[in-house]
Order: sequence, then structure tokens, then C-alpha cells
Amino acid sequence: MSEIEKLKSELKNINAEYAKIKDLPPEQRGEFGRQINTKKQAILAKIAEAEEALESENVEPIDISAPTAPNQPLPEVKLGSKHPLMVELKRVIEIYSDMGFNVIEPNQLDDEFHMFDSLNFAQGHPARDGYDTFRTSEGFIPPAHTSTMQHRALMKYKQDLENNGQIAVVVPGRVFRNEDADATHEHTFYQCEGVFVSKTANMGQLFGVLKRFFELYYGEQLELRTQPGYFPFTEPSAEFLIEKPASLGGKGWLEMGGCGMIHPNVLKMAGIDPEVYHGFAWGGGIDRLVMLKYGLSDVRYFESGKLDFLEEF
Repeated sequence: MSEIEKLKSELKNINAEYAKIKDLPPEQRGEFGRQINTKKQAILAKIAEAEEALESENVEPIDISAPTAPNQPLPEVKLGSKHPLMVELKRVIEIYSDMGFNVIEPNQLDDEFHMFDSLNFAQGHPARDGYDTFRTSEGFIPPAHTSTMQHRALMKYKQDLENNGQIAVVVPGRVFRNEDADATHEHTFYQCEGVFVSKTANMGQLFGVLKRFFELYYGEQLELRTQPGYFPFTEPSAEFLIEKPASLGGKGWLEMGGCGMIHPNVLKMAGIDPEVYHGFAWGGGIDRLVMLKYGLSDVRYFESGKLDFLEEF
């Protein structure tokens, strides 16, 4: 077994330790998570160093003294194509726009307030530690979810509650997670967040919006199923699943994201009275939508830069 394989084996053992966090008393979770993260970061650094050394061994030196042939014809240049994620992202935006939602773009770097505080995350919540969330040396956070824009959306369109009685916003964009990449997990991917607030917003409307979106996206009638979930910024919270489209083989259910009624504390942070107004929010990965639509088996293809994959589109 090579050095890199041994290190990756150690990394898998470390990652398995994260599952123990939920069984610990709340006051012990933060410190336990920090200790695991320190070990993980040390192993990741060794892996990066070993991979860099291996790449250096395989690089063929360029002979800068070799003669050039400036009059030779240039090689044939192929025209590029749109990335499949960008094509499908446009389709997602079109569907929600037709349903009456405004569209805003998330930040690529954010802060502690919008990532956690405005979303009702407790001070000792494990997600605040580095084992789940990237941070820059200056303290900025590449957003781990498009929910970082929820407070901004509520503030920006708060006046709409008085003008037309509702806030309706979707936020499609790129997010970043401190994850080990495999066929179903990637450190960089796309999500779409939805936010709706009115005096009468309810879970029935939420499920209706989701069902309508997936039926328009996949072009057929689909059933929606929900199961209990937990998110600090919604209460009650749920995870939603759709039945596998018949055009893609049918049979079975696919988990597509999380949703729920916006927590009163989140509305209060934006200066919206939760006794008068109610809201619901949802979010899910766009990469997963596209993988299902095209029958792809490995999410890493999207960020790999593999031309043979991209040329299929």
C-alpha cells in the first residue's frame, strides 16, 4: 500500500469519528469536533504534500532551448460548449421566475452573521467548527449553503410585504463544504434556496411549490414525500423526496433537499413580526437534479474538467 493510500485510509477512520458527535452531551460536542478536525487537517496536509511530490516526479521537463516553428499552421481549435450545470441552472431559474419568484445571486465569500447568527444557529453548534465549514485566514466563510442569503432576501424585499403582501425569492448559486470527494459527495457544488413569506404561508403551499417545480423540471407528474428533519432556521423542518421519474426508470424515492417553516427567530432578525407573517424555505442541490436527469453516476465529473465528459453536452 502506497503512502497516499495509507493516509487516505487514516482519513476514513477519522471521518467515521464524526458520527459520534450526535451521541455526546451538547457541552462536549464542540471540543470533540475541534480535536477531530485538527487530526483531519494534519492528515489532509500530508496527503496534499505526498500528491504534490508524486506529481513533480511525473512531470517531463520542457526544453526551452528547442527551436520553434512559427510558420507551421496552428492545430485545429474546437469550439467549446456550455457546461451542463450552467444549462440546467438556467432552466431552474426559468421555472421559478415563471412561478413569480425573484432571483438573487449569493456571495462567494460571506461572514459569521449571515452564515450562522441570522439563521438561529446556537453559539456552540458543531457546524461552526472548521470540520464542516471552510474559513479564510481573515475569517471569511465560503458559504456552505445558499441559506446565507436568507436574511438579505428578507431585508431586501421586506417592503414587498406591505406592497403586495408577500416575499418570494430563490437563490441559486455555488456552495462549499469541507467534505471528502467521492461519487456522491463534492466539496464544491450548486444549490437553490427558496424563501416565501406572507400572512398565510403554510406547509401546504410549500409542498405545492416543490411538487410543481419538479413536475415542470422533469416534464411529468410526480408524487412528493416528506419525512421529519432538523434545521436551526426552520420549525417544523422536513426533508423532501420525489418519486423517481418514469422517464428515468421509475421505482423508488429520491431525497432532494430540506425544507420547513421559517423559524420565528429568523423573521425577527430581519425585523418581520412572526405573529403577523409566516414563511417557508427550502433548499436542494442542483448537481443532484442534473445527475438524475442525465443518468450520471459520479458528481465529481462536474468539477473535473474532463473534456470527454463535457463534449457529451
